[in-house]
Amino acid sequence: MKIIQFLFSPIAFGIGLLAPLIAQLMAFAGLSVVGVPDIWVGLFIGAQLGLVAHLRGSWVWVKP
Repeated sequence: MKIIQFLFSPIAFGIGLLAPLIAQLMAFAGLSVVGVPDIWVGLFIGAQLGLVAHLRGSWVWVKP
């Protein structure tokens, strides 16, 4: 049960979907951090967004 909860958690979503998306958008836009692969930047940003969403309990920044 814990594995399924983790697979559908915001952190897994941030790492599994947002990280590659951010890396591809960076490559498409020609943006990069010197010496760091785009996927690592995407993983960092995606994991941070997923962690914030997990702690807040919502992806929406303004909760009702």
